[in-house]
Amino acid sequence: MRNQNPFFLSLIACIFFLGSCTQAPAPLAEVLEEPYVKTTPEWAKNADIYEVNVRQYTKEGTFKAFQQHLPRLQEMEVDVLWFMPVHPIGVKNRKGGLGSYYSVKDYKGINPEYGSMEDFKALVADAHSRGMKVIIDWVANHTAWDHAWVDQGHMDWYTPDSIGGLQPPLGTDWWDVADLNYENKEMRNEMISDMEFWLKEVDIDGFRCDVAEWVPDEFWEDARVRLDAVKPVFMLAEAEHVEHHVKAFDMSYAWEWHFIMNELAQGKKGASDVVAYLEKEKQFEPSAFRLNMTDNHDENTWKGTVKERLGMGVQTMAVMSATIFGMPLVYSGQEASLDHRLEFFEKDEISWEEMPLKGFYTRLMHLKHMNPALWNGSYGAQPKVISSMADQRVIAYERVKDGNAVVVLLNMSDKARKVKLDSASQVGFYEELFTGAEVELNMGYEEELGPWNYRVYHITNIIE
Repeated sequence: MRNQNPFFLSLIACIFFLGSCTQAPAPLAEVLEEPYVKTTPEWAKNADIYEVNVRQYTKEGTFKAFQQHLPRLQEMEVDVLWFMPVHPIGVKNRKGGLGSYYSVKDYKGINPEYGSMEDFKALVADAHSRGMKVIIDWVANHTAWDHAWVDQGHMDWYTPDSIGGLQPPLGTDWWDVADLNYENKEMRNEMISDMEFWLKEVDIDGFRCDVAEWVPDEFWEDARVRLDAVKPVFMLAEAEHVEHHVKAFDMSYAWEWHFIMNELAQGKKGASDVVAYLEKEKQFEPSAFRLNMTDNHDENTWKGTVKERLGMGVQTMAVMSATIFGMPLVYSGQEASLDHRLEFFEKDEISWEEMPLKGFYTRLMHLKHMNPALWNGSYGAQPKVISSMADQRVIAYERVKDGNAVVVLLNMSDKARKVKLDSASQVGFYEELFTGAEVELNMGYEEELGPWNYRVYHITNIIE
């Protein structure tokens, strides 16, 4: 008897017993994985942000001492607390007596000068109980020369110099830090694991990512996927790149606009430059959040105080920063009218004896919360300049959405000037934010403003 072909017999059997030789198809969701889509947390839609410099904030320079200020910051309606690096600072090649916050010795550690990990966890929990979110500075481009990874022998995780040793980031004088090698996948994986640690163990809400453009975009994109798998995060890039918003970051620095505001206050630019920049800003998708500020730790220390850069226009530019577009930032001490450059590598305490601008910033933050026209990204309205360009030292602009409207008039000079509205999308009776006065605004409305004076008129449908 001739041997039968096993394959042939199997085929016949399968045809005959079709139901038993085939499996039911897997559900489509198991076959096709849903692609990851970055989603900005909804809580950020009308948020403002406050930068915390722990070292200089109090005499003690500790988390516990800063925590005593939380009730005041809650009264100011602060939403997001951004802490400058909270990690231990490197000793090798240290700059100054206390070193740079951005020379990180251990990504999963706490600077003992600030307190303990338990102290920081308690601070985060307290902030959360008050409705605030917490993000921490993340320095992914470089570490201290005596970082834990160096001690563990991971020299291939760093960019080698000509003889295989550590080196600072090229083109900088940052000789207290060593450049990381992003071609090393093992290092990338460990970096993201260390970021996950802060979400899992400390329950923070996101990261402000230092010199984000010096780190490959793919790393940030990979990190965002893994971090969101732990909890929805908010990511701020210290960079100004459109592509960052696609998969990795929710918000980026409006650096160019910041420098334009400095020049507006110095009389080097005028209203037409504002119009030109707002057109350029459209390169960012409406959903992209943009960080708007008159000050931060870098500007204060290295470029000058707001008084040095903005002169008598400090409040005028703060009004513009808080209302024209983006999420407004307040730096430690601005509400106390901080008037000196804080030391970067040494102790230099902020004075809280008086806080003349606390009410000023509180009103701006309150309006931000309550008027949807000022909300962030596509939640809010785009700005439109509605004043004549005849006088370059004055400007008026509006933001209008769903019956809510904000109209801002600014005198950007040291002389009294008139501002005239060439158009108005929503006419009617507006309330002025700082005086409570009621004014009817329409096309052709004209008002004289004193030197560096401002008006913030609004129609607000209260959001509970």
